[in-house]
Amino acid sequence: MAGTVFDIEHGLGLLELKPPFDKRDVQLARRSMAKRWHPDLAPPGRQFEHERHLKGINEAADRLERLAEDSRGGKVTENAVRANAAAARAAREEAGRRAYEAEQYQRERAEHDPFGSRTPDHSVVHRYARCVSYPEWGVGNVTGVYFTGEGDDVLQFARVAFHLGVRTVPAGTLQFVDFSRPDPSADRVQRFMTAAQHALAEGEFRVAAKRLLYARDADPENPAVLRMLTVALLQAEDLPAAARAVRDWLRAEGTRPAPHRFAARIYEAQGSTIQAEEAATRVVELEPHDGAAWARIGRLRLRLHDRAGALDALERAMVLEPTAEGYLDLALAAHLVGDLGRQVDACLRATELAGDGPLGARAWARYAHALARTDRTTDALEATDRALELDPRNREVRELRDRLRERVPRELQTAG
Repeated sequence: MAGTVFDIEHGLGLLELKPPFDKRDVQLARRSMAKRWHPDLAPPGRQFEHERHLKGINEAADRLERLAEDSRGGKVTENAVRANAAAARAAREEAGRRAYEAEQYQRERAEHDPFGSRTPDHSVVHRYARCVSYPEWGVGNVTGVYFTGEGDDVLQFARVAFHLGVRTVPAGTLQFVDFSRPDPSADRVQRFMTAAQHALAEGEFRVAAKRLLYARDADPENPAVLRMLTVALLQAEDLPAAARAVRDWLRAEGTRPAPHRFAARIYEAQGSTIQAEEAATRVVELEPHDGAAWARIGRLRLRLHDRAGALDALERAMVLEPTAEGYLDLALAAHLVGDLGRQVDACLRATELAGDGPLGARAWARYAHALARTDRTTDALEATDRALELDPRNREVRELRDRLRERVPRELQTAG
C-alpha cells in the first residue's frame, strides 16, 4: 500500500472496520479477514486473488496498527479518518491531473504519427455480481471498485452489498451477473461445491451435505459431487444417506476403486458384513496392491467365519502394508485355524510395530498368551513382564505370569 498519503479509509475498507479504532480492533479484524481470505479456502484458479488480497489486508493492518500506536490514547478518531481521507483524495486528484497532462503531452507528440493512434481502454463496472470464493453470499450490488498501491503492487478490490452486509472482496473473485440469460447448471454446481468446501473446512458436515445435494440436483452424474457428498454424509454420521450416495457414485464411477473402498467402509459401519466384504473384494480386483483393502477383507471374513480366507487375505495385507493391528488380526486367524507357529510369529511382529502405547501393551499380552501354549516358558515370562510394564492393571496377564512361574520349577526338576 505504497503512496505519498496512506488512505485510512481504504485500509478500513479492506479490514471492514469503522472508526474510531485502536490496535486491538485492528488485530481482531486482521484475524477475521485472514480466516476468510486464506488461499487454502480459495476455489480452483482463485488462489492468486486470495493471496494478493490477504497481502493487501496485512499491509493495511500494519499501517493502521502503527497509526493507532502513535495516536493520542492509542485510538484513531473519526475526525482523524475524515481529515486523512480528504488529504488522500487531494493527492489522488493531483496524481490524476499529472497523469492526464502527461497523456496529453504524448498525444501531441504523436499527432502526426499514423501509428500513434490507439483504441482507448474501457473499464466497465457492472452493477450485480457474486463472489466465486463465497457463492453462498448470493448476488450482491457492487457499490464501488478501488485501487491501492503503485506499479506492480496495485491491488484492486470492490465493496459489494450482499444480503448479509457489505463485504470487501478482491475484484478478481467477482463474477458479474447477466440476468438476461439463465444460470447454467455448471455454474450452480461450482458454486455449491465451493460453498460445501467452506462448510467442510469449518466442520459443518450437515450443512456441506445439504449444499452438495443442491449440486447433485443440478448435475446428478457428476463424480466429483457424488464423491464429496459421500464424504460429507459419512463425516456427518448419516450412514443410510451415505450408503445411498455411494451407490450413486458407484453407478457413475464403478470402474474405479475409490467408490468401492468407501462402500466397504460404510457397509461395515452399518453392520452389513456380506456387502462390505463384496465391496472390499471389488477394491482388490481393481487395485491388487491395496494393503488396507486386503486387511479389511481379512477382518470381514473373520466375522463371516471364513477362517482360511481371512488368513490368506491378512497375509497378503501384511506383505503389502504391515501394521500392528493387521498382525494381531493375522494372529487371531492363525489361532482359529490351529497354526500356533504362525500365531507366535504374527504376535512377535506386532510387538515390533506397536510401540509403547496401549496397542503395544495389547500386542505383548497376545504374544505372552501365544508363547504360553509352547514350551518357551522363559520367553513367555519375559513377554508377560513387558506387557505388565506397559499396562500394570491387566489381570489376565498377571494371572498368566503366576501360572508360568509355578510351571518353571517343575520343568527344571523334570529336566534334572
